[in-house]
Amino acid sequence: MNFLANYIMRGRIQAMIVASTLALLSLMMPPVSVVSSATIALVTLRRGGYEGLTILGCSSVAVGLLGFLILGNFQFALLYVMVLWLPAWLISIVLREGRHLSLAVEIAVLIGVIGVFGFYLYVSDPVEMWKAVLTQMIPADAPVVDIQRTIDTLAHYMPGIIAAGSVFGLLFGLFLGRWWQSNLYNPGGFRLEFLSLDAKPRLCIASLAIVATACISTGTIAEIAWNISILLFVLYTVIGTAILHSVFLTKKLARYMVAMLYITLFLIPHAMLLVMLIGLSDPWLNLRKKKSNQHTPDGV
Repeated sequence: MNFLANYIMRGRIQAMIVASTLALLSLMMPPVSVVSSATIALVTLRRGGYEGLTILGCSSVAVGLLGFLILGNFQFALLYVMVLWLPAWLISIVLREGRHLSLAVEIAVLIGVIGVFGFYLYVSDPVEMWKAVLTQMIPADAPVVDIQRTIDTLAHYMPGIIAAGSVFGLLFGLFLGRWWQSNLYNPGGFRLEFLSLDAKPRLCIASLAIVATACISTGTIAEIAWNISILLFVLYTVIGTAILHSVFLTKKLARYMVAMLYITLFLIPHAMLLVMLIGLSDPWLNLRKKKSNQHTPDGV
């Protein structure tokens, strides 16, 4: 995908074309939104916050106009890209100025947490709202009793699930933008940043306190704590993946083990739970430090 990164960095017009076109395309193919966000991230990381904001603003106007011509509604398209791009622009600035990928990842999760709190402040009865939304999605021939039980359960956790999905997409966009930047200007830089991802002990302790609060409390407090816990799952899954990747690089069959790690996470989502636990316990286990004196195979 380096050809696309090269095209984006040729100038403002090229960057706006890629960002706005892919944003509209992502309305039909949601995964494409990652590449659209990565465009904003790449420009911001390389040329600074002002240039990134310029591309964001001009591309938003372009999407609004295209949305009006194609969809007959510019408000939805404009709101969509602002929600998609503003967080990507913000955490790209954090990464550019702070130069720590871990901090950018934590800020992305914090944005998700703020979103969860904002949702509960804005909506008077979130559970009933989500029940109504999910009920409308039930196929006509579905077993109503079984589906209704699932809806009753999911409705309590939908804010966290939606926020977690958004943060995953946001991080993938940031990672892609940083990878592009690394390939063009600092080969191998992103790999080193990703493999060094970690979490501070105090953050891990605070995360455990939130999970404990979810377990021992009731009502709205428990519900908010569980939804925030879902976002923390994203944080520690990303960190745990970086840890395992780094550890597997020290093995003789490093190429195959690293590949199998990502294939397993893609095909068996339940494996993410173990990866998350590794990320959460890293401040105490410190698996990478134990392997740091071993040789890393070349070319992985």
